[in-house]
Amino acid sequence: MLYSVHGKLIVNQSGIAVIECGGVGFNCRITMTTARRLPALGEQTTLNTVMNVRDDAIELFGFTDRAELNCFKQLTSVTGIGPKAALSILSELSPERVAMAIASGDYKTLTCAQGIGPKLAQRIVLELKDKFGALQTSDLTGAQGFTGVQSASGNATEAVNALTVLGFSVGESSSAVGRLDSSLPVDTLVREALKSLAKRG
Repeated sequence: MLYSVHGKLIVNQSGIAVIECGGVGFNCRITMTTARRLPALGEQTTLNTVMNVRDDAIELFGFTDRAELNCFKQLTSVTGIGPKAALSILSELSPERVAMAIASGDYKTLTCAQGIGPKLAQRIVLELKDKFGALQTSDLTGAQGFTGVQSASGNATEAVNALTVLGFSVGESSSAVGRLDSSLPVDTLVREALKSLAKRG
């Protein structure tokens, strides 16, 4: 499997980016968010990738942000959610907003994406919240760098839940959030924790 591709950007249009590496052009399907972050044609860039293999096609999906890649993987693990639907969601919402919507049970936020109706949005929230959202206080207090006071904070706990939706472990999430002021808004905690996690990656 391809972990990432690095090379010259030769195409960026209609949800497609082509990265030329060693004379080979890798066709990657991308979100609108990734499209906006790409450099000018002819410049060097890196895309984090995941490959989707079907009976009738092999597709490569590329993301400038590993949080977006992780969120894509989590979304496509939901029954009835394919790559097209996941790209649609991530073209409208940042990974942080998707994670927060799931962690808080706010399925309506997901319906802003094209092709995502209320029933599908509810399924996403239900399956991913059941998978990642049932963190117990005892799980958090045992994580390195996460104090008892912070783990008792609703904002900090919700931020950790959101980060686990993005594919980070409880330990990683708790440690990153634990270094922040737990009185901050959830979206700020998630955003700042993601910055520190990205630096470590």
